[in-house]
Amino acid sequence: MSLGGRLKRGGSARPENSYLANSHFKAGPGTTKSDPVTETLSSAPSLARVANDLTRDLMRPNPAIYWLDLIATAAVTYASLWVAATAHSLAGALIAGAVCVLALYRGVSFIHELTHQRRDELPGFHFGWNLLIGAPFLTPSLLYEGVHMLHHAKDRYGTVRDPEYMPLAHLPLSSLAGFILIALLAPLGVILRFAVLAPIGFLVPPVRRFAVAKASAMTINPKFSREDFDRAARAPWLAQEIACWLWSWTVIGLTLAGVIPLRAVVTAVAIYAVFAFVNQLRTAVAHYWENEGERMSFEGQFLDSVNVPPPAVLPFLWAPVGLRYHALHHLLPRMPYHNLGAAHARMVAHVAPDSPYRRVEEPELVPALAKLAKRTL
Repeated sequence: MSLGGRLKRGGSARPENSYLANSHFKAGPGTTKSDPVTETLSSAPSLARVANDLTRDLMRPNPAIYWLDLIATAAVTYASLWVAATAHSLAGALIAGAVCVLALYRGVSFIHELTHQRRDELPGFHFGWNLLIGAPFLTPSLLYEGVHMLHHAKDRYGTVRDPEYMPLAHLPLSSLAGFILIALLAPLGVILRFAVLAPIGFLVPPVRRFAVAKASAMTINPKFSREDFDRAARAPWLAQEIACWLWSWTVIGLTLAGVIPLRAVVTAVAIYAVFAFVNQLRTAVAHYWENEGERMSFEGQFLDSVNVPPPAVLPFLWAPVGLRYHALHHLLPRMPYHNLGAAHARMVAHVAPDSPYRRVEEPELVPALAKLAKRTL
């Protein structure tokens, strides 16, 4: 079944294996005073207020950390890509390729920080990221800026107007598999967007309108369309789009001319596909995906989100740049990634062990993914 397949309806109650089946985290008639989660949330200061009070001193990003991390990550990305594309042994190429996948994944993940951090607090960082990562890998920040914040809007989260939400817990297992596997086509998508649609769109207005509305956002909701066409006419967007267009044509031309070895291009495409696949796995466990289109309370949104905190170690690789604290991020959207760990530690030390804050923790990627798959059955 396609990703846009039907939701499981039938008028029946949620299955017992649903994580939030007994939480009634959504505001509305289904919530009662006797519900333990609602009672906890309503009888104490809101989680968001507690989180803000505990972490006010952690809200300012440190430009040195951002720049050092980005530069080091970019250096590892390009060095490992070169080794993967030139290694004489298959083992060497595979090892370098794996390193490049993780480094590229970390580098691209900074796009999330670009959306939440103010430019005046990270001078030049938006430009530097687009120069080092965004444009060379045809993933400029225009694909995320102006879109991701809609996911945090309290009147959009979990609804059909949310660009980054699908009720995966209520879709068939085949749809979940398709949702994950389609990410392997990401390289084809960005090449078509910038090498084909960009130049044609500048000449044919209807194509331009389609490219902006349906092919200029990193989303998972196929029904979402961008409406900020004025943004697409501004200098920052145009500079990024033209840079990606010209870079893609340059690489294609140099490859056809034999200057860039075909192996190098194939290697880069394969690495991008695997990175996108890993990111899609991470996305699949970033939320519980229980909502079916209704508006949710702010803390309901939190309870539909996931943290994968220590002692788990591997999230440093598969959920980099603070993405392992996704539920906490929904409480504190402007918290810089390098302070999320400290913020989480303060929350854990402050709240009770049975607090709603502790109920959104998962031990690792595979158990969380298995739990999601079970809920689709």
